[in-house]
Amino acid sequence: MNERKSASLTRRQALAVAAGAAAAVALPAARAQSSWPNGKPIRFLVPFAPGGTSEIVARSVAAELTKQLGVSVFVENKPGGAGVTAMQEAQKAAPDGHTMILTHVGTLAVNPYMLANQPYDVNKDFMPVTLLAKVPNVFVIHPDVPAKDFKEFVAYAKKNPGKLNYGSAGNASAGHLAMEYLKLVTGMFITHIPYRGTGPQLTDLLAGRTQASSAGMPALGAQIRAGKLRAIAVGTTQRITALPDVPTVAELGFKDFETAQWYGVHVPAGTPPDIVKRLQEESYKALRSSSVTERFATDNAVGGGGPSSDYAAFIAREQKIWSDIVKRAQIKPD
Repeated sequence: MNERKSASLTRRQALAVAAGAAAAVALPAARAQSSWPNGKPIRFLVPFAPGGTSEIVARSVAAELTKQLGVSVFVENKPGGAGVTAMQEAQKAAPDGHTMILTHVGTLAVNPYMLANQPYDVNKDFMPVTLLAKVPNVFVIHPDVPAKDFKEFVAYAKKNPGKLNYGSAGNASAGHLAMEYLKLVTGMFITHIPYRGTGPQLTDLLAGRTQASSAGMPALGAQIRAGKLRAIAVGTTQRITALPDVPTVAELGFKDFETAQWYGVHVPAGTPPDIVKRLQEESYKALRSSSVTERFATDNAVGGGGPSSDYAAFIAREQKIWSDIVKRAQIKPD
């Protein structure tokens, strides 16, 4: 009996030692996560070239995160492949909170239905962090187009099918989707010219080499105010304060038409939940800083910052909407 008792104690002691060892291993890991970002810089991938709304949103938030976290949060533009190039790089990155990517309607809600073979699953290979901003889509034309307003533009385009070209920041960019949606409801035919970012496409639009476009106020505001571009409609359900005299597409006879740009943050799947939560909390704080709120107010952008679960639910709704639009409008990569 004493031998059995001794053996039992020995087993208990062994289990206690094992538990202690496991705790000792887990403790540094927990400390490593809680001490993120560990003095290391954080890369913020943007799937478009410089000069567009996406970069403006990313850089505004990145600047505040740099102050808050005490490490460099640097924006890296990675255009190409309808956002696939940047998304694939983010997917392959270590899930340690030191790589995040700016996600948007194209990469999350359109590409899965527009592209035949994506090298990743947007719903399984990435983790949503938070929605950063919603930005109204504005439809603009070059002043040389013989149309004073939206109705005249639609009439001219329908009378001259294929004569006009519109530029976008690239396949599946918010501008591409907005214009294709507009073509679907109005029945006009305009040729899509994809560029590698809003900046490059605006260069050709301002030069008159393309005739129309859709983008956000951050990219278009100065050109509209200078008279270099003519705003003919907005994609939101209500008029925006920056352009009070410009009507919505819906009020011009196309009921329920609504399209806006939106941007959020994702990280690679497998990133520790506490790091995801910290990123969401820090993003919320950044979005409410005076520098970001003032910039967003100027551009009629609405800040986000809510929980990851809210962003996930929002993406699911957008995927349902855009999967139908992609099918009906037969949106394909050019």
